[in-house]
Amino acid sequence: MSNKSQPSFQVAFALFLAIVGIIAVGSAVLGTSIHVLLIVALTLTCYLSSQLGYSLEELIECMARTIGQSMSALLVFILIGCIIGAWIHSGTVPALIFYGLEFLPPKYFLPAGLVICSIASVVTGTSWGTIGTVGLALLGVGIGLGIPPGLVAGMIISGAFFGDKMSPISDTTNLAALTAKTTIYSHIGSMLFTTIPAYIVTLVLFTLVGLGYSGAENVDAAEVALIQEVLATEFDLNPMVLAPMLALLTMMIVRVHTLPAMLTGVVVATIVSLVFQDASLPSALTAINEGYTNKTGVEVVDALIVRGGIQSMMYTFSLTFIALSLGGVLDQVGYLRVVVEKTIEKIKSAASMITFVLFSTAFSNAATGDTYISIILNGSLYGDTFDRTGLDRSTLSRLLEEGGTMTGALIPWTSTGAFITGTLGVSTLSYLPYCFLNIINPMLSIALAYIGIITFRDVSRIVAAKRADAL
Repeated sequence: MSNKSQPSFQVAFALFLAIVGIIAVGSAVLGTSIHVLLIVALTLTCYLSSQLGYSLEELIECMARTIGQSMSALLVFILIGCIIGAWIHSGTVPALIFYGLEFLPPKYFLPAGLVICSIASVVTGTSWGTIGTVGLALLGVGIGLGIPPGLVAGMIISGAFFGDKMSPISDTTNLAALTAKTTIYSHIGSMLFTTIPAYIVTLVLFTLVGLGYSGAENVDAAEVALIQEVLATEFDLNPMVLAPMLALLTMMIVRVHTLPAMLTGVVVATIVSLVFQDASLPSALTAINEGYTNKTGVEVVDALIVRGGIQSMMYTFSLTFIALSLGGVLDQVGYLRVVVEKTIEKIKSAASMITFVLFSTAFSNAATGDTYISIILNGSLYGDTFDRTGLDRSTLSRLLEEGGTMTGALIPWTSTGAFITGTLGVSTLSYLPYCFLNIINPMLSIALAYIGIITFRDVSRIVAAKRADAL
């Protein structure tokens, strides 16, 4: 592919406008499935790439390479589906919902849930794992307490992504530091200046919003009692059914890789199903693939527990697969790089640079559909520029997280957005207004940059960059 033509800025920019137009008009006006719209965008991108000299085989190779780089995330999709199905069948999720309704009053549910998700994600280093386990249970509790699902989902996402961003064992945290060529400690230290204030504001907001659900009029006591009664009838809710969750947390605390740790959670849940729920082996294994399917006849309870399984993740899996294919071509043919390199020439101030990198990373997230690709691409694009302007590499790594990690949940067709919708059953538009941390953190970063508070500089890199230019 070394002899292929580079796309011009005009062509690359026009392509991005076309992709945005296809998705916006197709979804908002025509009501077309995002899958079909992404395929249309992919077809257009491949056609333009063929005019640059790329063969179909080479374009497929671009897609395959990107999908291969994201294989871990795709496997996590499958295992999350397995966990949800197995943990409901074993009584783990029903027990968490039962006891949550018992001990979490509506007045404190939102701030308490935020802290619970934050702790779980910091300890485990994974937002997806937190959302698919603790988050799913909290969603059930919140619905039982009469709190809108979109609001509960926004709280779960805010807490889960705080840990994903700040945990030293998070994959995106380490990837951002590695890509920006800074230490993990410098990276986390840089993020503290924007993430902690944003988190405090988020906690205050959820506390204030939670006060609106503190009165008895917001809680149907009879419905709560009905939910608990049905769950207690359908499942053995003794404390031992929490073993799958404890097993998963233990594996992640001792830093076992996410995939075997999640698989352990599925295996332990299957054993719990056999021992405590009097389930047959075929039914326990079926739940892993098809989810929990035994309806209770009570609609509000069935909405909470009839879900999960590998098959429930196929919508998300296929959407991510197509988005990654599109992102692979956009990245490796050079459309993203051309637009960024042309635009960055006009940036003069440090605050403008910070703002541009943040938006560039978020845009790459939307264009490629994957946070990992966005972080790697933008980290490699801006490293030398940060050295020349004297901005510390820890500022770059922080922006990669604020523009990449934090925005993934807000875009329906990214792997993260699709995962959340598929797991919680809440649409992106429903939860987006309540993802306070994900929205406030990038905005605060831009505001502080223009004030001049967090534009960290590294004089040694300025000198080194000037010497390199002189040579």
